Amino acid sequence: MDISRTLESGILKVNAWFRVVFLAGPRRVGKSTILEHCIEKNRKVVSLDIPANRQLAVEDPEAFLAEYPPPVLIDEVQYAPNLFSYIKYAVDHNEEKGLYWLTGSQQFHLMKNVTESLAG
Repeated sequence: MDISRTLESGILKVNAWFRVVFLAGPRRVGKSTILEHCIEKNRKVVSLDIPANRQLAVEDPEAFLAEYPPPVLIDEVQYAPNLFSYIKYAVDHNEEKGLYWLTGSQQFHLMKNVTESLAG
């Protein structure tokens, strides 16, 4: 059963204004589900819960982002915090809105990387 959430309209509004949408919170609260409800058909989805995806993202972030170009939803991005500087570089060179959707379990070291890498 699909349940429409109030947050969905907010996500779509934020997506129209910003190049990166980051949804953080505890595990198993529906971050990925709510974004999947909002997803456009051309947006790719990649989960870093999958070991092979995580390994590529950690070991070769540039190749990972080449494999999954925007628009993309990267789920559980906290597993590859080194991606943030590569995403920052990508969005600094592309004015398009809604390039990256990211989810992550709320962890203080992750939040520090997000605010430093994706400021604005």
